[in-house]
Amino acid sequence: MKRLKFPSIVALIIFSTVVFPTACSKKTLLPKASYGDVTANDQEKEKIETNTLTYLALGDSYTIGASVPLADNFPSQLRNTLTKDLNKDISLEIIATSGWRTDNLIDAIENTETDPPYTIVTLLIGVNNQYQGAPFSKYKSEFVELLEKALVLAGGNTEHLFVISIPDWAYTPFGQEFDADKTSKEIDQYNAYAKNMADQFDITFIDITDITRRGLEEKELVASDGLHPSVLAYTLFVERMAPIISYQLKN
Repeated sequence: MKRLKFPSIVALIIFSTVVFPTACSKKTLLPKASYGDVTANDQEKEKIETNTLTYLALGDSYTIGASVPLADNFPSQLRNTLTKDLNKDISLEIIATSGWRTDNLIDAIENTETDPPYTIVTLLIGVNNQYQGAPFSKYKSEFVELLEKALVLAGGNTEHLFVISIPDWAYTPFGQEFDADKTSKEIDQYNAYAKNMADQFDITFIDITDITRRGLEEKELVASDGLHPSVLAYTLFVERMAPIISYQLKN
């Protein structure tokens, strides 16, 4: 993506908070009906009921939250919402850096100390493969590798891993400087493949791309850099993600 003037960092964040017994927003897409057909085993249920939950977010600038405060990126907002909804403390770790492609994220996972199994793992990656013109075939093979690595980090439990769709940067002031139709078609191609592979692995795919496609009409959804999602956009992402993730963890 666009090289902006902010540090290139890998963030490792661990939070501990007071738990509030309130529910998260329900302004979201409903979970799939089939979610109710699958339940965690007794050991997993005991972990959710008794221990602090752990959340690992994997990605790029859309995960680290380029051009918004670290506390306002979507993993931080998601963690706060789930803490309230599940009435549990949740620790958060983020492995993400602006500009990362799938290969960069693979390298980072292999070279970052982690502590699996994580109760929640989210994966949002691919926009820099598309933006930098990397071969789509390379993304395809590396995305599958990332799914496998993310699944290991989730303790092999597909109910604890969530793939998030790639935002469409064509609907930003910066994106309008390029062939927006081409960008959107390519984003659709990447997301279609990610969803197909998630379905094959029986992993939940959460689509937030449509929210970002409101960016030209709703300017408040774009950050001050004219490219990345704003705090409000990330809030809308979380309003869609949280009920689905919470439902799967509870059931």
